[in-house]
Amino acid sequence: MAFQDLLNQVGSMGRYQMLQMAFLLICNVMVVPHTVLENFTAAIPGLYTGHRCWVHILDNDTVSDSDSGTLSQDDLLRISIPLDFNLRPDKCRRFVQPQWHLLHLNGTFSNVTEPDTEPCVDGWVYEQSTFLSTTVTEVSAFNKITPSVNSLLLCLFLRFGRKLILTCALLPMAITGTCAALAPTFFIYCLLHFLKGACVSLIYTNCVLLMIEWTSPKFKALVTTLTLCASSFGRIVMTGLAFAFRNWHHLQLVMSVPIFFFLIPTSRWLSESARWLIVTNKPQKGLQELRRVACKNGLKNSGGALTMEVVRTTMREELEATQTKPSLRDLFRTPNLRKRYDVTLLFVSYRFTTSIPIFGFSIHLQHLKSNVFLMQCLSAVMSIPVCVAAVFLLNHIGRRISQLFLCFLFGITILATVFVPEEMRALHAVLITLAGANYAVITSSNMLHSNELLPTVIRATALGVTGTAGNVGAAVAPVLMTLTIYSASLPWIIYGVISILAGFVPLLLPETKNKPLPDSIQDVENEWKGSRHTNEEGAIIKVTPF
Repeated sequence: MAFQDLLNQVGSMGRYQMLQMAFLLICNVMVVPHTVLENFTAAIPGLYTGHRCWVHILDNDTVSDSDSGTLSQDDLLRISIPLDFNLRPDKCRRFVQPQWHLLHLNGTFSNVTEPDTEPCVDGWVYEQSTFLSTTVTEVSAFNKITPSVNSLLLCLFLRFGRKLILTCALLPMAITGTCAALAPTFFIYCLLHFLKGACVSLIYTNCVLLMIEWTSPKFKALVTTLTLCASSFGRIVMTGLAFAFRNWHHLQLVMSVPIFFFLIPTSRWLSESARWLIVTNKPQKGLQELRRVACKNGLKNSGGALTMEVVRTTMREELEATQTKPSLRDLFRTPNLRKRYDVTLLFVSYRFTTSIPIFGFSIHLQHLKSNVFLMQCLSAVMSIPVCVAAVFLLNHIGRRISQLFLCFLFGITILATVFVPEEMRALHAVLITLAGANYAVITSSNMLHSNELLPTVIRATALGVTGTAGNVGAAVAPVLMTLTIYSASLPWIIYGVISILAGFVPLLLPETKNKPLPDSIQDVENEWKGSRHTNEEGAIIKVTPF
């Protein structure tokens, strides 16, 4: 934690931090919305308004008018597509042969033989009033593609720092995102999409780490909240582009190509985290970065006063700790940390349980029988003031109670959305908007709390583990949507209940409000000992007067 003294000398919120945050926030505007881009690129046109099997007599351009006579489109549809249990054209079956006799039936007769039907062997026909083309219409299969993110890469690339990982993740994301728009087969598209998802996780996590590790503790909540505001603004931009580009190929390109322009500033202008360099036994490079930041903040004299002796004296305990290679097992081997709860395990369970309702809601907006453009935009717009309000919650109420409140509110709004009648469209839209704004703040508070609890030496590794747990939850979310075959409301009820139960997990974690970032395992250990000593001393003071 002594690094904060060094950071105060070079400026903990100066011109460099302002420019760094502005650049990384703009980067997030274009990168993070890719996690929910499939609401548009993989949407099912006519999910509730109607789609049907392709039939020769209706959809073959070579069929002349003389072949179908003077029959209307409704008559041709009646003889080609059977009715489902709601007396609407079936979406997954068609008649083997045209049933001409149905044109002369005004009712249902028991002595009429049930005609033979077959699946949609030639694909489906979709309405094109909302989407001209999506991945669903081109592969003729209902495959909802969800972001697959492999955060274990954070563990593998821990030794390379924040800046290099960020640069190396931006390049493959730009390439895979652009190539996905030109993918010749569905398998190649899925493979590229998987690789792109891994890059999104790396970029977002390292952007947050760079901003938090270069600022003072009192700005941590603000930095994390601004990151979520940038992500929300990115969703607004994405919705506008999706409305303008109804073809998924074009939308994928306009969302991926701009990422190439972030590569040069990232590699040439950004500074590596000096905190990470020092605690990984690279004090000389850390000193260079500190002096560089001091110069950019207009504190060249303060930067010149920093010497290797000052760095080694200030960070003596952290540098001594680098002689032994830290690992996640240290969190469980250290006695007081083990008594304090297994922090990483709790974060794994919390990230897993919150990711299920968050991803279940964010990538299935179309299943809420609402205008996906309107709901995506409204929830993103509402996220910005909600994120600002979250700064007050996190700084005044604390991390644990804030997360409990947010998870409860998210779960209740999802449950209310299910039970509100569809006729009450205004209330239905308000609840969806509130839920959409709320899940962004849950993600923000979760990231902030984990960054503040985990020491710098293993922070990226631990975030990789918890991120992997979150991605497992994200993979479970669309699987739960298959329960709609039993009840359309069942997946949403499960999402709401899981969110409410997840709110209790942060209560088992230590509070970190207004505390400096720990740099080593020993920092966390000493902090716990200090808090325990303070509590014991307070108890003695209260007892002594009596």
